[in-house]
Amino acid sequence: MVNVETSLKEAMTSIDGTLGAALVDYASGMALGTLGGGEDFDLAVAAAGNTDVIRAKVRTLEMLGLQEDIEDVLITLGKQYHLIRLLKGRGGNGLFLYLVLDRERSNLAMARHQLKRIEADLEI
Repeated sequence: MVNVETSLKEAMTSIDGTLGAALVDYASGMALGTLGGGEDFDLAVAAAGNTDVIRAKVRTLEMLGLQEDIEDVLITLGKQYHLIRLLKGRGGNGLFLYLVLDRERSNLAMARHQLKRIEADLEI
């Protein structure tokens, strides 16, 4: 089991093309940890904004009566992928891992695989 800081460092170093990583509480919109980003990309603002995406999708699933869990959400931009993975188990309910990836330097399938592994090792 690893802590939040170690998990974010692991995401930054083990997932090719990662520009930023955050652990976010989607009930409050607060980032519990961030790593990466920069002057031109504020991870705290992006994390807060993506809570609205997750809340909307959770509400939609409820309204549709679907008994499914969201595994991850992908937002594709011209130069980036934004990958959101909802956490399950061990106190992870209500939290998501958020990755910003450079499209030219990342492999989306490998990023999803690595993010799942990081989630499994994360201790909240």
